[in-house]
Amino acid sequence: MNSKLPGDLLLQTRLRRHAHRPASRTRAGFRPRPVAAALLAILVAPLVGCGNMSLLITPVPTRQALEEHVVRRESAFASDRIAILDVDGLLSNARERPMIGPAGDNPVSVFKEKLDRAAADSRVRAVVLRINSPGGTVTASDLMYHELRAFRQRTGKPVVAAMLDVAASGGYYIACAAEEIVAHPTTVTGSIGVIMVLPEMTGLMGKIGVRTNVFKSGQMKDAGSPFREMGDAERAILQGLIDDMYERFVAVVRSGRPSVDESRVRSIADGRVYTAAQALEHRLIDRIGTLDDAIAVAKMRAGLSDRRVVIVQYARPLAYRANVYAAAPDGPMQVNYVNVDVGDLLTPTTPQFMYLWAPGW
Repeated sequence: MNSKLPGDLLLQTRLRRHAHRPASRTRAGFRPRPVAAALLAILVAPLVGCGNMSLLITPVPTRQALEEHVVRRESAFASDRIAILDVDGLLSNARERPMIGPAGDNPVSVFKEKLDRAAADSRVRAVVLRINSPGGTVTASDLMYHELRAFRQRTGKPVVAAMLDVAASGGYYIACAAEEIVAHPTTVTGSIGVIMVLPEMTGLMGKIGVRTNVFKSGQMKDAGSPFREMGDAERAILQGLIDDMYERFVAVVRSGRPSVDESRVRSIADGRVYTAAQALEHRLIDRIGTLDDAIAVAKMRAGLSDRRVVIVQYARPLAYRANVYAAAPDGPMQVNYVNVDVGDLLTPTTPQFMYLWAPGW
């Protein structure tokens, strides 16, 4: 008899019949599995109540080599390229270890990879080195400086450093390998010097009744130990190491800024930071300008002043680069307005010599 009913009435009648069945069973008497129901809820939840939300399943490529991302094309017919390479965050010759999530890339390794990519592409006529870093370990800074100088010598391609928020200590050290340094009007740079921080916990250990027993093969094997007071002899040894690394920093600045004599370098290399205007007065930089000004300088040095070019960056697959200001993923936790991975600095596995501006130390 139901077959003679109008279509909409027939549908309503069937729905009423299903409504009287137990909620836990389907027409075949099958009970939904809790795990399947939970997975379905997870998939559907983002779509409920948000009209502009969607579920996107994207295949991730197994090949993670850097890819070219065009961030600006000055002409549809342009082929000559200017590559923007980033130096940002804390510089360390080790994989980044965020507080949450998997370990990231080794900054030195990624920098070398980007230089190799720019060197292999004959269309890349110049490089803009965009620096936003307070520095880092002495060795990481020196390795990146060495790789940049080797890139220039091997390819002959001009390199222009563009300083953003902070280009201090190790960040400035690397900039000295560029042919020209352009600082943004609000840049903080300088901090030419070396630092190593060694905590001493003897007072705290005495209050809580903790002692250490040290067995060593030589008098200075535990120099710098936080579990006892530092003696004059070991203090002199450690200061000697700092002095040697400071001399290397001064030599790098002298090499990169030949117009500044050694006595002047030493007079301004006491660890302090400078504004862009002060740095220009001390001839630590060549000019004050924006990122676009640095790109224009790179074009001029590459002989491309009268040509339209393509501005590119290198990043991992699926990385989004909307424009020239697109940068690497967010850095470590921000401390004292400087990106510093406090997890490594507050609990280092070994004493670290740093070309680093870190006022919070």
